[in-house]
Order: sequence, then structure tokens, then C-alpha cells
Amino acid sequence: MSHHVVSIPVAFISLVVAIGLLMVPIAIAVHDQPAKGETGVTSESGNDRMGNSSSSLELQTRGGLLYSNDRHQKGYTLVAPMQSRRTFLVDSKGKVVHSWDSAYRAGRSAYLLEDGSILRGGVVRPPKHFEAAGGAGGRIQRVNWYNEIDWDFWYAGTNFMAHHDIEPMPNGNVLVLVWDYKTREDAIAAGRDPDELHEKGLWVDGIVELRPVGEEGADIVWKWSAWDHLVQDFDKDKGNAGDVGAHPGLIDFNYNEREDQDWIHLNSIDYNEKLDQIVVSAHGFNELWVIDHSTTTAEAATHEGGRCGRGGDLLYRWGNPRAYRAGTKADQQLFRQHDVRWIEKDHPGAGNLLIFNNGWLRPLIEYSSIEEIVPPLQEDGTYARGDGAYGPASPIWQYIAPEKEVFYAQRISGAQRLPNGNTLICSGPRGILFEVDENGEQTWQYQMPFGRQRGAPLPPGGTPEGPRPVIRATGMSDQPGATDVIPFTPFAVFKAERYGLDYPGVSRLKDSSEAD
Repeated sequence: MSHHVVSIPVAFISLVVAIGLLMVPIAIAVHDQPAKGETGVTSESGNDRMGNSSSSLELQTRGGLLYSNDRHQKGYTLVAPMQSRRTFLVDSKGKVVHSWDSAYRAGRSAYLLEDGSILRGGVVRPPKHFEAAGGAGGRIQRVNWYNEIDWDFWYAGTNFMAHHDIEPMPNGNVLVLVWDYKTREDAIAAGRDPDELHEKGLWVDGIVELRPVGEEGADIVWKWSAWDHLVQDFDKDKGNAGDVGAHPGLIDFNYNEREDQDWIHLNSIDYNEKLDQIVVSAHGFNELWVIDHSTTTAEAATHEGGRCGRGGDLLYRWGNPRAYRAGTKADQQLFRQHDVRWIEKDHPGAGNLLIFNNGWLRPLIEYSSIEEIVPPLQEDGTYARGDGAYGPASPIWQYIAPEKEVFYAQRISGAQRLPNGNTLICSGPRGILFEVDENGEQTWQYQMPFGRQRGAPLPPGGTPEGPRPVIRATGMSDQPGATDVIPFTPFAVFKAERYGLDYPGVSRLKDSSEAD
């Protein structure tokens, strides 16, 4: 693939027309309602297999496949709609070929495993201290191809809770993003400025690695906590006091852009087996962070040990050098990003990092973009840094819509590099999935048709001439530069995962008439 930043125009209609569409309820039918037997969503009685009436979980008549050409990457896309208790596997023609049930709405992410089961987060009632949690999970389930629950683990309590994302590991273990609750007193004792502290205390992000045991148990075999890697210069009498700018591997305890309990707000996690490293998206810091997983749990709580010799300190960070006092607001490149991941081996750009840059609070005008960067990795697994911020100075590849503000997903969302070099993009709030080639031209577009209510406007379908624009996902304000919190549509999806036709997890479809 090209190693240059790409901004080549794609086949979108004009901005004027796109904005016009936003101001008029759209009611163009793309497909007839799929047959019940085809989708597996409702039974003949009008109830789904979880007992929900068909009026509470509807297939929208205007969703489904909107556009496709012969340059798209064939395969199956796994989606777990946020308002649904069901997870769907959709072929490249937009047909649901398989689904899995749960008693819980999606705890944001889901993954298809090689044996045909899915690993899926579930939302439970948030316990004390986490009642207002955005991205709350609490349940992790493994459901086999035959819709039987093989593992069902609860990770939520008074002072801790799983949230946002999980990551299946090659050894069968599971990495989980977690919150730990700290009181105001805890935080002040660790050097937090009381004026920058929520009245109810803080949630501190961490990671646990779970080894499933039996049907409902798990052992924590590794753990990392941001609490062990703080630095601050507010209270010089505390043990973690220091020069923030001189310690880029530590987290400034008084850097505070979110102004709520969830001040870091990790929202994605990915694992690189070759490097034995983890990358997370730190939404509240507008950064990605890389952590050494080769440490023991004891080493992960210190500044020494592991393959890189730095314990659990950050090995690399990128997106906002102001967070470690190596730059200014003008140097910031990430804006409330999601879904940071390494590009897989044998894919164009393998080893690079791909990021969905949401663009919330981006200066001048809010728009979303996809960033691919080449991290400054060294032979020993550490990352080069000059006198200032970590590089690179700019992405090696970007996707930006020709009319920037037309494509804006303020929250959730994701991106995945595909084997043929295309990139699958999930515009999460509206539930729109689309695929672009290296020149930014759309090759496939799909609208999530699964939602909890009728009547929500959907974008029009594609035409033989080309795809429709991916409409700006606004709800409270359509003005460029607006910073209102935009509500999700009923079709919202946290992110999507595409699996190839030869992926072992879809082998049961090969002899089926449902196969792509």
C-alpha cells in the first residue's frame, strides 16, 4: 500500500446536498423486510428467542447492504448492536448468516474465535460507585456456535467493574479493561488537586488477564493499574511527586480534560503476541498508550522488569504530547479516539497502528478520520524518543472524507485493516459500516438494520452509480464545531470485526447454503 498521507476525493455527493439530507427526515426504502427465517431474529410467534416481543427489537426496512463493488474484501462481519441482546454475523451481501443470543445487552465488544464461538461483553446493572458509568460492562461470556454458553464470568463489584473492551489472547486467556474505585481521600493522598477532583472520587483504569476456570470462574494471572504509574507536581510531599515532563513513562495525575470520575477512560485494548505488548486508547488523555505485558504482576506495579526493563511504565504514547508536557495544544493529533489496534501480519501496513480518530473537540471543525502511524519501534521493543514528543510527526496514511464535516462520529466507532489493503470503518453512533480502499474510495457500505424502535431516520440506500455519503452523526446540533454530547441512534454499534472466508471460525458455513 502507499506510504503517503492520502486525501484523494471519493465518490461522495456534494456537501450542500449532504447537509440538506440532514435537515429532512429520510424515508427511502433500500430493502424489503428480510424474512424471519433468513435473519433468525424473530420466531413465528413474533417473539425472539430471549422472549422479547418483535416490537422491541426490530429489523428496519431501510437498512442492510447499501453499496458494494468488486473491490471490496469478501468475508463475514461480526456486529453486536448496543441495544440488542443478540450478536450477528453478516456476509458481504448484507445477509445475516448466523447469530448468538445473550441475556444481556452488548457490553460493547464481541469477537469471533477460531472454534466458531464468540467472546462477548455484557452489560449488568452498575454497582455502587459506577451508576453513571459510560461504557459499563461487567459480564464476559463465551457462547459456542450452537448458542450454548460455555463460560459466563461476572466482573463487577462495589469497587471494581469491567468496561468497554476485551481482548481474546492466543493462549485462551482474556484481557479486560477494568475500573477500580478510589475515594476523594485516596486521590488527595496520592497528590490529586482537590479542585480537579470529582466530589464522588475517581475511577482508576487498569487491565486484568483472566484465565477461564470451569463454566463461571476465572483466575487473574496478570494485572496492571494506572494507579501504580502516576506522577504529579501539585503536592511535592507525596511519594509520586516529580517533574512531569521528565517522566513520559508516567501518567500526570492532575491532567484532567474529562472533569468527571472516569478521568482516563480507556476504551479499547489490543494485544501484540510478537512484541508481548498491549496498546490501549486513553480517551481522556487523547492518546494511545503501549504497555509491556512480559512483566510479572509484581513487576507491572513497578518501574523495572519485563523484556523492556521498564516494568509497567508506559513504553510509548502518541496523540497529545501536552499530556506529558512535551508540546502544546497545537501539537495534538488525536481527539477522543477509539479502537487503537496493530495492523495484523500479512496485511498491508503490518505492525503499524490504526486509530479511529473521532474528532470530538477538534479545533475549528469537528470531523472524524482514520490514522495509520508507524511507531518508532526499536529492536529491543522500546520506542525511540528525541528531545521532545514521541513520533511520528504525522500519519503515514489517513482517511478523511472530501467534505470533512460530513463524516463525524463523535463517540464509539472503529477501524480495521483488511487483507487486501482496504480498511473497514465503523461509524458507530449511526450504525454505518463502510469499506474504503487505500485511495479513500468506498467499496462497500452497510447500514445496521437492528434497533429497538421504529421510525428513526436512516440514510438513503446506495445506487448503482456509487455509495451515499456517510452522514454526520449529529443529534443535538448540526453546526460545525459543535461540542454537544450527541445521543446514539437505536442502531449504534461499538465497533465491527471482519473475518475472511478462510477463517476457521466460519468453517461451519462452508457447506451451508448461507455461505457467502
